[in-house]
Amino acid sequence: MLHLELPVLPTRPPDSHKGTFGHAFLIGGATGMTGAIAIAGMACLRTGAGLVTLGIPECNQALVASLDPNAMTLALPNDSEGRLGFRAAAKMSDLLRRAKCVAIGPGLGRSRDSDAIVAELFATHQGTLIVDADGLNALSESNLWKQLVNGESSHDISPRILTPHPGEWERLSGTSASDRGAQMESAKRLATQTKCTILLKGHETYITNGTESFVNATGNPSMAVGGNGDCLTGIIAALICQGMSGMDASRLGAHLHGLAGDLAHAELATPSTLATDLIRFLPQAFAVLQKR
Repeated sequence: MLHLELPVLPTRPPDSHKGTFGHAFLIGGATGMTGAIAIAGMACLRTGAGLVTLGIPECNQALVASLDPNAMTLALPNDSEGRLGFRAAAKMSDLLRRAKCVAIGPGLGRSRDSDAIVAELFATHQGTLIVDADGLNALSESNLWKQLVNGESSHDISPRILTPHPGEWERLSGTSASDRGAQMESAKRLATQTKCTILLKGHETYITNGTESFVNATGNPSMAVGGNGDCLTGIIAALICQGMSGMDASRLGAHLHGLAGDLAHAELATPSTLATDLIRFLPQAFAVLQKR
């Protein structure tokens, strides 16, 4: 485990335009959880992605679009419960090809159709894919993941970043959420075995690709509230859109996320730092980084 100098965000050339900094495509937002995908999109935009599109069930498009005018939305076919339907995969195919980074999970919910979309993206998407929240729960039940974990497949996948909290990692790895040390060991082992970058959330978030492992030093208990994980997903996606590798984006993203939380907590002095608070303090976190 290492605390090394942080990766540096690439500079923004004077002749930049929105296309220079990538298009992030974030998928989720089932009925009852629309805030999660909106938060991920807000964080992604604030962290510097050039374009952000939120792929959401059609029945929730108007609501999500009203939460932030800076993000675009793609209405996807939904089932009767307001979750992604089986026809959603075909409708998102063009944007999947064009996006610099795709993330699935914030507010996704669980159904047979949405689980199948997660499994298909994990197996076939040709670009960088972040899997979070219910995307991870769906992945834990997919045949390919089970084969990779059991060493029964050497499937060559494109860059994948998994961002589990301890409970989600228990479902993915079989390692008890109450044993942090064992979870870190299994994360390193399975990062090597599955060729994924794994960001294991918690006190001193652990980030590993199997070859390198790092511990994040920022963050505080006030961040233990719903929505902050969705914020982290958006931050990492934005850093990838700006040209960072999955490992560097995960490391810098975790640091920025925790630093914004520390700054918010210091000023607000409340028991909980909400995700919207954290996004508001991201500019200050960047300012601190620039002074180092």
